[in-house]
Amino acid sequence: MVVQQHRCGGGALAVLALTVAGVMTVGSGCSGAGGDGGDAAGERVAGGAPAGSPAAVVRRAAEELADAGSAEARTSMETAAGGTRVTIRGKGAYDFRRQLGEIEVVLPKDAAGAEEHRPITELLAPGALYMKNRGAGVPDDKWVRIDTTSLEDGNLVTGGVTDPTAAAELLRGAAEVTYVGRTELAGVEVRHYRGTADLGRAAREASPSSRGALTAAAKGFSTDTVPFDAYLDDDGLLRKVRHRFTFATEGPAVEVVSTLLLYGFGTPVSVTLPPEADIYTGRVQQGGGGPETP
Repeated sequence: MVVQQHRCGGGALAVLALTVAGVMTVGSGCSGAGGDGGDAAGERVAGGAPAGSPAAVVRRAAEELADAGSAEARTSMETAAGGTRVTIRGKGAYDFRRQLGEIEVVLPKDAAGAEEHRPITELLAPGALYMKNRGAGVPDDKWVRIDTTSLEDGNLVTGGVTDPTAAAELLRGAAEVTYVGRTELAGVEVRHYRGTADLGRAAREASPSSRGALTAAAKGFSTDTVPFDAYLDDDGLLRKVRHRFTFATEGPAVEVVSTLLLYGFGTPVSVTLPPEADIYTGRVQQGGGGPETP
């Protein structure tokens, strides 16, 4: 399997640990993630043939989602490093036309020495990630804002949630795609495709509002290829996508697998971004107490 390598140590995974209030302080301070959204048991392979070439079908995923308008979403990101596996889950809704969404991110118990963690509310917008209940040092009524175009990974993993638009836009760089077969996902017949996505090509082909973040990711990763599994229904709508990232560290490589599930297409989505007065501009502390600037 081709894996994507990333420089860690103050990079995207270090920010990922910061984002979730230190829950992923694993080993050298870097972490990996993986997950299948908890629905793998509901899949069964059946016969059938895809419409169009596999690569062409997958590359159209972002356009088809924009045409659909909006959807409910579930996310899963499971870290695996130093013998420790941590899963972060999210649930919310996303507007693909405006590229705005709200996801409630649930942190695992005991990941940072505490039994319970308040869910983190994340607002996703073009070029920006807003977080509430961010963690140590941030007042309860304030939001933390991160410019995703300044992140080494373009927020593909930083927030513990891969932005749904970025997940779909990444498929614009799909190459070496194979059609695996038909399968059933949550009662819906879908087509399963497997391949790799080229970050550089995805950035060039992305919509203008997504181009900055994907360009940052293409520059920040030392290898451009990202293995994926994508599941599309007969209308071409992306129902599930799983991206696999591997980060190079000073120790063993760390795997990150980010999964997005989409359903309830057409669900009304209302997202209001916080005003400047509600944005926290002070120092943000990690779970261990170390100060960081958001």
